[in-house]
Order: sequence, then structure tokens, then C-alpha cells
Amino acid sequence: MELTDRKKQILKVVTERYIETAEPVSSKFIAQAMGGSVSPATIRNELADLVEMGYLEQPHTSAGRVPSPRGYRLYVNELMERRSITAQEAGEIDAALSGRMQAMEAVITQAGQAAAAIAGYPAYSVAGAKRSVTVRRCDLLPVDAGSFIAVIMTDDSRVKSRLLRSDIPVTPGELPALANLLNTHFTGISAEEMGQKLMGLTTQLGAELFMPLSQVIEFAGEVMDENARSQVYTSGQTQILRQPEFQDLGRANEMMRLLTDQTDRLPVLDEGTPMKILIGPENVSEALKDASVVVASYDIGENMRGLIGVVGPTRMDYAAVAARLSYFAESLTKMFGKNNQLPPKEDDIS
Repeated sequence: MELTDRKKQILKVVTERYIETAEPVSSKFIAQAMGGSVSPATIRNELADLVEMGYLEQPHTSAGRVPSPRGYRLYVNELMERRSITAQEAGEIDAALSGRMQAMEAVITQAGQAAAAIAGYPAYSVAGAKRSVTVRRCDLLPVDAGSFIAVIMTDDSRVKSRLLRSDIPVTPGELPALANLLNTHFTGISAEEMGQKLMGLTTQLGAELFMPLSQVIEFAGEVMDENARSQVYTSGQTQILRQPEFQDLGRANEMMRLLTDQTDRLPVLDEGTPMKILIGPENVSEALKDASVVVASYDIGENMRGLIGVVGPTRMDYAAVAARLSYFAESLTKMFGKNNQLPPKEDDIS
């Protein structure tokens, strides 16, 4: 059976109307949308063909039609009009991302929050892993005789701290020397090299320095290992509950569990792929079988890549979401590439 231009036109009308209303589309509406150029009988025949071909589905409770995942795929690939974002949308995105970066996690989290707010669907942002992460600086802050705070900054500007307790008392006067030792000999190297250097100092340091030093090295190794993995941040999870498709408690619970506790199952992109749209069953995760994901990549620099994605119903406005995410990705690439700052607005120039 041939997929004629008229069938494609009808599929486009059904898809865009269903995206707008979340209600099955009737043949009467299609006839009106096509300006009366096609008879109702012909439209009904074409609808039946599209159902048979797998591009449309007919819910049991309605005489109207809705797109199938195959229909959405054809719409995205061939029928969807490519859009640019409006000046207002660009301004909102720039405002959300403008200003100097603080910790990288803060910027990436903020990007996800802004994407969720503007797209109207849950969003997630990913800081891609570096091939290697090292310690840039270490600071030690006194608390009391039995404990101190270790602050580790890695070479990708992430900062972690932990309260460490020592069986051997550590005086505030000993901490500067210990921090100097760490910053002189244990920065810019791998965790394995840090361990080797530590073992080489066993005969040179007394227990009062070796024990707290080994605690800090162990903590630094954990930080390096954690930062070498991709970090996933989700925002706007409850937005999915506003969609009619997720009023069913079972479906809603499954989706919320994915967005809160199983974020490692959210789709990522292959290397070199700028954007991808995954529709329904194209997603690997079972929780996304009745949902769609649009995900785009951006360059963080230093062998790192970030991702930003939007999760929504299969009837999401793909053109609008793709345009917004594309702009987000371009803006984030500029931010990370130009001294960690977006181009300044006139009133920001001093």
C-alpha cells in the first residue's frame, strides 16, 4: 500500500492536532483542516489505510485517530516543520544561563531547570566524564583535636568536602604543613600514583601525619572516581504528572521512579551525535515505552561533553522542543568555551 502525499498530509494534520489537544482526531476535523478539498468518505478510507499501515491507531473508546510511534517517527523525519526559537525564548534561555559560572554542577543543574521550565516537561542534564580527573588543590580546616575538614578541588573545578576524624589528635598547627605536602606532591596525578607516593612516605612521616594524610588521600581518590563518572541531574519531574497520558497512577509511578531513582537509565548520545529524538518503543527503558525523549549535546571542553534532554509524552511538540534544546546546547558550548561566560549584555559591561 502506497503512502501517498494525501496520506502524509492527513497524518500531519492528525499528529499536530493530537499534540495540541491530547484528544483523538475525528475525520470531520481533518476535512475542515484540509479546507473541504477532500470528501469525508475519502478521508475515512485514508484513515483506515493509515491504521492498517501502522501510522495511526484508533482508541477503542473513540472514533477518532491518534498517531502511533511509527507515525510520530515519520512526522519527525519528513513532515515536521523545522522551527527557530522566538526572540522571547532566546532571551529567557540567555537570562537563565547568563553570568559567570560557579561550580560546574551548579551551571549544569541550572541549565536543566531552565530547560524544564521553558519546555514544560521534565528535563535532565549530564556532565560527561573526563578521561582522567586529578586533584588541583586541597585545603584542610581545623574543627577540634580529633577531626578536621578536607576540601578537595579537582581539575574540572568541582569541589567536595568531608569531615574526617582521626584516632591520632591533629593540632591546627599541623594542618598547614599537611596541606602543603598534599598540594606539593599529590596534585595533578592519578589516584594510583597518589597511592604509590603515599607508600613511599611511610618511613619518612610519623604516625601523627601519615594517618591523617592517608585519610585525605583516600577521600581524594573517592572524589576523583566519582567525578570521572557522568553526573545526571533531573529537574521538573512533577511536570510529567500534568500530562493526560500520565494520569494513570501506575504509569506515573514508573516514570517518577525513573526520573528520581534510576537516572542512569535515561538516554545518552553516541559520540559525535548533536541531537536525537527517541519515540516510544525506541527507548530502551521500559518506563519510557509510552514517552519520548529529545536529547542534545554540547561541548564542555577538556575532553568533556554534556547532554541536556527533555522527557515528555509521545505527542510532545517535537519541533518546538528540538529548537529550544538546540539553542540551549549552542549557548552552553559558548559559555564553557568563552571564559566560562555568555556574551555580556550591555548593562553588564563595566
